[in-house]
Amino acid sequence: MSRVLVLRALGMGDLLVSVPALRALRAAFPGARITLAAPAGLRELVQLTGAVDEVLPTGGLGELHWRHEPPPVAVNLHGSGPQSIADLRATRPARLLTHAHHDYPAIDGPRWRTDVHEVRRWCDLLGYYGIPADPRDLALARPHVPSPAPGAVVLHPGAAYGARRWPVERYAKVAGALEKQGHRVVVTGNAGERELAEAVGGEVLAGRTGVPELAALIADAALVLCGDTGVGHLATAYGTPSVLVFGPVPPWRWGPPPGTAHRHAVLWSGQEGPAFSDEPDPGLLRIGEDWVLARAEALLAGR
Repeated sequence: MSRVLVLRALGMGDLLVSVPALRALRAAFPGARITLAAPAGLRELVQLTGAVDEVLPTGGLGELHWRHEPPPVAVNLHGSGPQSIADLRATRPARLLTHAHHDYPAIDGPRWRTDVHEVRRWCDLLGYYGIPADPRDLALARPHVPSPAPGAVVLHPGAAYGARRWPVERYAKVAGALEKQGHRVVVTGNAGERELAEAVGGEVLAGRTGVPELAALIADAALVLCGDTGVGHLATAYGTPSVLVFGPVPPWRWGPPPGTAHRHAVLWSGQEGPAFSDEPDPGLLRIGEDWVLARAEALLAGR
């Protein structure tokens, strides 16, 4: 059986923005076994894409352990290189689809751009090699588990980096206002974010949901409020109304696709900053809870 090896050893949001590219590969190689090198914890989410046959547990760059024959095709959906290119070259693929990099002048590929949405980036990469991909093809299948809180308003205060973390006390004020209006408010996060979630208030589910339960929760939610995180991409995948508090990375690079403003309210001060800082971005701090609450109320009212 022929194989297609795809490298995307990153987080939940990174996986979700690559779904159109993965589906394009599935269509282009219908008889191949598609293996995605990604973190093992994403396996159940990967299954909901319908585009991948197996996950090769891979924690990051330098951790790709390929024990099969050289793949006929390897695809770099991880980054610009050079490390990701080196990892895939080590599997000795017959054909490597990747962006060009000056460390590998013999490899043909499109140049890496910084002025393009992340979904479009990977669709354009495949398009360069003659594989059409639809950047709107972001929807996921529903997981086969019930939502732990159907119809709830979901607040997710955590983020991978402090720069993207809107202050917890502001989440708490919005949560309190929505509860007073009669909405069921639940707060999500991983086990390490439980203390953060408890500071928000509401019904704390942090550390109590696996990936399928989280996906079901978002799919059946009345509204999702979070920053630039994987949970926000889940809301996009399920068409769930969301208020997304963006910063320091602009939403035109990582936000919902154009044409979804009626469903997703993206709030951004217009100020960019360092993406990997430990402290909340100054631009993010310019977004007040009144603005966030007003957009949440409008979406909940169907406006």
